Amino acid sequence: MQSSPLTWAYLIIALSSFALDVRISSHQEVVARAFTQVIASRGRRFSGNVTSNYALIFDGKSDGGIIAYADSDWASDPITRKSTTGYLVKLANGIFCWNSRAQKSIALSSTEAEYMSLCDTSRQLVWIRSLLSELGINLAPIPLCGDNQGSIFLSSNPVQEKRIKHIDLRHHYIHEVICDKKIELFFIEGAENPADLFTKNLGRIKFLKFREQLGLEFYSP
Repeated sequence: MQSSPLTWAYLIIALSSFALDVRISSHQEVVARAFTQVIASRGRRFSGNVTSNYALIFDGKSDGGIIAYADSDWASDPITRKSTTGYLVKLANGIFCWNSRAQKSIALSSTEAEYMSLCDTSRQLVWIRSLLSELGINLAPIPLCGDNQGSIFLSSNPVQEKRIKHIDLRHHYIHEVICDKKIELFFIEGAENPADLFTKNLGRIKFLKFREQLGLEFYSP
């Protein structure tokens, strides 16, 4: 999903989960509608803007270093009841890494879903640190922002409480990453978390607000 168009990431992952159910007419109709909108967006103006005229801008003059945002939509799949993980990583105020996908196991609460999302994001951040380290760039702990206080507490607290013993062990990897000072967790209000864009369909106002935070700028031809 990291190579998918930014604003279509959630739609693509939602549709791909039904790729094997091609016999279901309702899914075919949604795919047809999606392709129609994509094609139309290349030649039709939407609120004065054409999708193909957007550019992703990295502002080298800004003080914006690497920062990540993670979110989840608890039990969003009505069939499997699995949650959706969404995250993005920005550099110089421009997004360069993102993901939107279904979680591999069922979360029993929204806190668990957010906890799993933070762990998935931390693994991507460790890979980014490793890549930059090979290039001779050493980083301070990378800020990772989430909008659930409970998940941040569980991630920062290495004590295995009864309520998280059932969670897949691989998700507890985040404890080690925090102790090694590879990432640092921060709380952000849900209404200010742009990763929400990659977990669910949003209303127009919220969608446009978060899209603006990705570093996308419109250029008239």
